[in-house]
Amino acid sequence: MRLVFAGTPEPAVPSLRRLLDSSRHEVVAVVTRPDAVAGRGRKLSRSPVGQLADEHGIPVLTPHKPSEPEFVAQLTELAPDCCPVVAYGALLPQSVLDIPKHGWVNLHFSLLPAWRGAAPVQAAILSGDEITGACTFRIEKGLDTGPVYGVVTERIGVTDTSGELLGRLAESGARLLDSTMDGIGDGVLQAVPQAAEGASYAPKVDVEAGHVRWDQPALAIGRRIRAVTPAPGAWTELDGKRLKLGPVSLVEEALPPRTIEIRKSGVYVGTATTAVRLDQVQPPGKRMMAALDWARGARLEPGTVLG
Repeated sequence: MRLVFAGTPEPAVPSLRRLLDSSRHEVVAVVTRPDAVAGRGRKLSRSPVGQLADEHGIPVLTPHKPSEPEFVAQLTELAPDCCPVVAYGALLPQSVLDIPKHGWVNLHFSLLPAWRGAAPVQAAILSGDEITGACTFRIEKGLDTGPVYGVVTERIGVTDTSGELLGRLAESGARLLDSTMDGIGDGVLQAVPQAAEGASYAPKVDVEAGHVRWDQPALAIGRRIRAVTPAPGAWTELDGKRLKLGPVSLVEEALPPRTIEIRKSGVYVGTATTAVRLDQVQPPGKRMMAALDWARGARLEPGTVLG
């Protein structure tokens, strides 16, 4: 089939790479978000998907809005049979959805109808789910409500961060998307409507979502930190300044909430239940470092509290 692939961030790259390597399909163009300012130099940077397309000599389309007449005309001229999508990052109007014969097929990183929306992986970890996965479905007007073509499942490890889990799902999801394109092309794959019950929603995760509140149980704090790692990142406050946090370890003993205790074995902080051990922290203006090294260098007074 003639494919126009739509995607933007790094998790979409395995899917594009797999489709580019396919002998059964031809990626005739890539749609991605416009170049954005990034890095300390504040220079315009191509998205990871756009970079891979450039390396393979694939035309790259970067509309600010998919509803732009110029983009609609370009897509119509390309005449794709299907448009696979992975984390593109913009809503598609019906006029664009109607162009490819087999529609737009999205790879979504959850087991729909669970965790529709922008941050399904983060939501699954935050909620303590034991199993998640990825789905391919045909995009329609509703938010992630279209009929499903295929599913893969993935167990969530007790120490998984969203970055680690998403990395695995990006690879298994790429295989799923490739097989979905094969099935659609062969005319043997039919999409099945999602279950009417059990829908949940995963809104975009912002910086405030990473704010650790030490009056919560240790288990909830551990999940929150893992859910926002590596982005947007977890943080707390010390002396009015933000201290970024890496994943923590749960321990059995208790400390007063927010209170730091420094031992030879590590740096511990009290929560509403048992304490947690800080493994890595990032003070303002510095890199991530071992929490014990930070605490020794900061010369924290006994009874110091966070938050």
